[in-house]
Amino acid sequence: MTGRAYGHTRGQALLNQEETGSNVLVVNPSTSSLTQMKTFGNNHTQKKPEACSLTVSAGFERQTMMERGRPRRHNFFDFGVNTRKAMEHVQDSKSGSSGLPVKIVTNLFAFRSPPKWCLYQYQVSFMPDIESKRLRMALLFSHSDLLGRIRAFDGAMLFLPNKLQNQVTKVTSIMKDGQTVNIKITLTSEFPQDSPMCIQFFNITIKKVLKMLSMYQIGQNFYNPSTPVHIPQHRLILWPGFSASILRYETKILLSVDVSHKVLRSETVLDFMTELYNRTGDNNFIDICMKELVGFIVLTRYNNKTYRIDDIDWSVKPTNVFKKADGTEITYIDYYSQQYDASITDLNQPMLVSQLKSKNCVKDVAPRIAHLIPEFCFLTGLSNQARSDFRIMKDLASETQLTPQKRQQRLHDLIDNIQRNQVARTELEGWGLRLDEQISLAGRVLPIEKIHMFDHSCQPVSPADWSRDTRNSRIIGSRPLQDWLIVFSQRNCETVGKLLGCLKKVGPPMGFSVENPKMIQVSESPTSFIQALRQHIESSTQLVLCILPSNQKNNYDCIKKFLCVERPIPSQCVVAHTLKRANVMSIVTKIALQIACKIGGELWMVDIPLKSLMVIGIDINRDTLRKGTYVGYVASINTTVTKWLSRCIFQPSSVEVADCLKVCMRGALNKWLEVNHVLPGRIVIYRDGVGDGQLMTLVDYEVPQILDSFKMVSPDYSPKVTIIVVRKKSTCRFFADVNGMLQNPPIGTVIDSEATRPEWYDFFLISQCARQGTISPTYYNVIYDNSSMKPDHVQRLTYKMCHLYYNWQGVIRVPAPCQYAFKLTTLVAQNVHREPDLELADRLFFL
Repeated sequence: MTGRAYGHTRGQALLNQEETGSNVLVVNPSTSSLTQMKTFGNNHTQKKPEACSLTVSAGFERQTMMERGRPRRHNFFDFGVNTRKAMEHVQDSKSGSSGLPVKIVTNLFAFRSPPKWCLYQYQVSFMPDIESKRLRMALLFSHSDLLGRIRAFDGAMLFLPNKLQNQVTKVTSIMKDGQTVNIKITLTSEFPQDSPMCIQFFNITIKKVLKMLSMYQIGQNFYNPSTPVHIPQHRLILWPGFSASILRYETKILLSVDVSHKVLRSETVLDFMTELYNRTGDNNFIDICMKELVGFIVLTRYNNKTYRIDDIDWSVKPTNVFKKADGTEITYIDYYSQQYDASITDLNQPMLVSQLKSKNCVKDVAPRIAHLIPEFCFLTGLSNQARSDFRIMKDLASETQLTPQKRQQRLHDLIDNIQRNQVARTELEGWGLRLDEQISLAGRVLPIEKIHMFDHSCQPVSPADWSRDTRNSRIIGSRPLQDWLIVFSQRNCETVGKLLGCLKKVGPPMGFSVENPKMIQVSESPTSFIQALRQHIESSTQLVLCILPSNQKNNYDCIKKFLCVERPIPSQCVVAHTLKRANVMSIVTKIALQIACKIGGELWMVDIPLKSLMVIGIDINRDTLRKGTYVGYVASINTTVTKWLSRCIFQPSSVEVADCLKVCMRGALNKWLEVNHVLPGRIVIYRDGVGDGQLMTLVDYEVPQILDSFKMVSPDYSPKVTIIVVRKKSTCRFFADVNGMLQNPPIGTVIDSEATRPEWYDFFLISQCARQGTISPTYYNVIYDNSSMKPDHVQRLTYKMCHLYYNWQGVIRVPAPCQYAFKLTTLVAQNVHREPDLELADRLFFL
C-alpha cells in the first residue's frame, strides 16, 4: 500500500512526538470517493461506517476489544449465545456412548493463568485534554514505576494484570514545553479469566506473541515470509504460517493452533497487465484489465499487507503529487524512495485503487481510498485457470496437505519457538499466562451403516467408497428413460455413439432401462444448441443430454439457464473430452446414476429407525453477477428419505440470512402430506452456510420462521423439531493415536467432549476419507431441539445422512440434504442466475 493507513504505536512514544507524515494514506487529492471515478460494474458499493470500537494497543498493535453503541457484536466466537440452557434433556450431559473408543490427539493446547486471575480495566482521562493518542500514551507510560512494564492502552482505556492500590489514582506529567498534565486513572471493571472480554484480550496477546516471532498478519492468520517455499515451475510462492485462537472450551481455556499457507504469485500486477496487453493489444485492453483484476487481493511486500483491488485509476501516474498527513506534497516516486527505499521503474503505470474499511465513528464520511503501485503489488491466490490445472494443484497439495505427523511437528515447533523466545515468553509471563500441555481426549467410532439396494443389502468394507460392494446390485427404483434428446456437434458424432452404447450396457444391470434417444446434430455455438432445444423439446421429453465441445462456462450457462427457467427439463451436460478417457465405463456409470436421479429415481438407502421423519437441508450462496443471495432449500418427502423436494429463492440483500423459510416450509409440508397422506411427526433441519457471528441471528430470526410455518399448514400441527447448524470449517483438528503414531481418525469418529463449547449442544463428526493430508472434521451445533432426542440418536442420524448423497457412492463430509442445497445454490448463483421453475422441484435436476 502507498503509505501506512494507520501509524501503529511501536513501543513508548516520545513526549513531544505528534502524529505526522509517517502515517500517510496515499490518496489522490482530487478524489474523495470511488463514485467520483470512472466505475466499471458494481464493485464500488460504499459501506456505512460501523459503530465506534474500543481498540487496545497491546504493545504495538491496535486491536478491537469491544464496541460502543452497538447492542450485539458479530465476532468469530459468537459470545453471549447460550442455546444449551433451553434444552433440558442435555443439561447434565450432551455426550453419546455408542461406538468403539479411540484415543484422539488435538491441536489444542492448555492456556494457563493463575486460579483467581483478573484483567483490570481503567478509564484514563487527561486534564487538559490531549488529542494525540501517541502523546497520551507517552504521558501515561512515563509512570512505569506505578503501572509496571506490562500494560495495554488504547488512548482511553488501560488494561493491567495487577490492581492498583486505589480505586482512583491521580498522577501528573510535565511536557517538554513545561505544561502540566493531570492524569486520572479510574478502575471501571474487573474481568475474570473466562469472561468474553478476557478471551478477546487473550487472543490479542497471542497475536502480539506471534508478531514477536517475526510473523506477519494477513487476514486472521500469521505467516513467516523469511522461510518461503518456492514452486518455480508455476511461478508460485508459499508462505508457511499458522492460525491461532484462544477460546473457553468445556472445562478450560485452550489455544487452538493450525497450520496455514498463503499462496502468492511471483508475478506483480504490472507483470500481469503487461502480459495481458501483449495478448490483447489496444483493443478493449482497459475493459479486459478491469474485468480481470477488480476484486483480486494483492500483497504489498514493502509492508506485507493485503488489499482488495476495487478500481484502477488510469489518470494517476507515479509522477503525480499527493498530500501527506502533515500537509506537505510529495510525488509517489519520492515517497517510496524515502519511505521504503524502493524505486519505481515504470512511470506510466496506472494506480490500483483500494477502498479501506472505515473505522470512523462519524456518519456520512467519504470512504478512504488508497492508491497502490502495480509494480509493488503481488497477486495472491490462484486464478480459475490455475485451479483447473491438475499439475498445479498436485504440486501445491504436496506442500500444503500435511500428514498428521508432519502437522503435529509444525505445531510443536511453533510452541517451542514461543517458549524459547525471551521477548514472547516475557510478554506472556508478565500477564500471568503460560502455554501448557497438548490436549488428548477420547473419541468414538460409530458402526458402519448397511447400504440397501433394491435386491441386495451390504455392509461396505469401507464407508469411503462402496461402489465395488454394490457393483452388480439394482438401484431401488427409476422410471425407464424413453423420451429423451442428445444434442451434439458434428465432430462429436463418434463420441455420442460411444456414450450411448455404454449407457445401454451399464443401465440394465443397475435396473435402469435406456431406450434410443432423438439425436440432434448442431454447430458448436451456444445459440445453435438453444435453437435446437427450443425446436425439439416436447411436453413428454424426460431429459436432455448435451455433449459440449469444450468446458467454456458460457456454453454451459446458456444451456442450463434455458433448461431450468424457460423450458424446465432435467438436463445432463457432458464435455466431449471427458468421454475420451481410458476409464470411460466408470464415467458413464456415474452419468447413468445421475440421469436416473434427475428423472426421479432412488438409488440406495440406509436404515432410518425414526418414523415419519422429514429431513431438510438449507444453504445460502451469493449470486456472482448481481447483488443478492440464493437460499437453497431441500426437503425429503418420503419416509425412507430417498426422494427430495427443492426450492431456490433469490434475496436481493447480500445478508446471509434466510427470510423465505415460511414459504419453503409450507411447500415442503404440503408435498409431504400429498405423498404420505399425513404430516411428518418429526423434522430435522441442517442449516449450512452460516457465517461467523451469525448464530444469534439464526436463533432470533430463522428459528421463529420455521416454528411459525407449522400453524400456516394446520392450527394444531406441532411436530418435534431439531435444528442443527453445520460448519465445514473448524479451528479444531484431530489425530488418532495408534501405538504412538498419529493418523487420520477412522470414518465415523465422533468427538463430543473437551473440544466442544459448554454453552452449546455441539459435536464433531468425521464422515469423509482424506487420501492425502490431514482430515478436517465437520462441526455440528444443535441450536434448537424440542424432540428430546438423545445425543447418540442425533449423532447417528447425522452420520446416516452422510450416506445418502446420490452423486457419490460413499459417505461425504456433510449430510446429504446440505450437499444437495449447496449444489442447488451453486448452480443457480454461478450459472443460471434465475430462480428455477417449480416444475423441477421434485427431482434432483441440479446434480
